[in-house]
Amino acid sequence: MQHEPARQLRDKTPRWRVFFASLKKELVHDEDYQTRAEAKASVFEYIEAFDNRVRRHSALGYVSPTDYERAA
Repeated sequence: MQHEPARQLRDKTPRWRVFFASLKKELVHDEDYQTRAEAKASVFEYIEAFDNRVRRHSALGYVSPTDYERAA
């Protein structure tokens, strides 16, 4: 069996799986939610305030969406 470079393996991984792995690693594992509503609010905040605006995305050349749009 030949080993593929990590980037090739990552490129074959569905984007949703990469997103949820990041979400779990960066947010969920460190939290102790008391209610489902609290968890939903936290995940919403993560997606809207961090993932969609600040977090660097490989598909955008490793810049944040905000910086990418500014440069366009």
